Amino acid sequence: MGVFAHPDDESLGTGGVLARYALEGVETYILTATRGQKGRYKDNANRPDDAEVGRIRERELRSAAAVLGVREVMLLDYIDGELDRADPHEVIARIAAELRRLRPDVLMTFAPDGAYGHPDHIAISQFTTAATVAAAVPDASIEGEPHAVAKLYYIAWPEPKWNAYEAALKKLVSRVDGEEREVVPWRDWAITTVIDTTEHWPTVWRAVQCHESQMSIYSKLADLSPEHHRGLWGTQEFYRAFSRVNGGRSREADLFAGLRSRGVMR
Repeated sequence: MGVFAHPDDESLGTGGVLARYALEGVETYILTATRGQKGRYKDNANRPDDAEVGRIRERELRSAAAVLGVREVMLLDYIDGELDRADPHEVIARIAAELRRLRPDVLMTFAPDGAYGHPDHIAISQFTTAATVAAAVPDASIEGEPHAVAKLYYIAWPEPKWNAYEAALKKLVSRVDGEEREVVPWRDWAITTVIDTTEHWPTVWRAVQCHESQMSIYSKLADLSPEHHRGLWGTQEFYRAFSRVNGGRSREADLFAGLRSRGVMR
């Protein structure tokens, strides 16, 4: 299960692993906190109002999820750009309730730095991490029976991956409270998990194209060589924030490492 802030985070951030594991028969799910209603709409000429942009982006999200083989998409419907100001108790309880309902073995979300300091990405990282604890402990205020996630992963982009993204798209910057935040790549030694998604980059590209309202940003992707596409989506990297089934510094090649060997995957 992936928990994200906006429509398109799922495709750009984890599309390869969603496609790979869905094809292997793993049940995959996406929870998205906002509809991205305050984001750009194409070139922003004749932009619809925020509510309509949100409806359009929800449709795009569901189309992309279908391409990736995702079983179910959930939307929390918080306001784009204001997620860090949402009631934390409410958000955490809602995510925890979905964890109890779906009972995933593996959970993935943004790292605490929000990729490039994006406040919504940072907020969803914090809320999701807290929800893994809330879902696991008895609490009658959260619907469902307690469920302990086996593994939590943060998306971790190394420097070569960020270089490939920014070469294809643009310099990724978040301006917050008058300060410019930029990408800080993960050190290679800090990356615990690298998933081979080479065979799935065409599927990721099809999913990205479903986000038609955002294609003015992504239009350069259409002109990339297959080699550059593979550089973007041929591997996907993660930091294993916690695991109840394995550990150590050996690099994983499977999000389910430790689960398959113990035979505890459902």
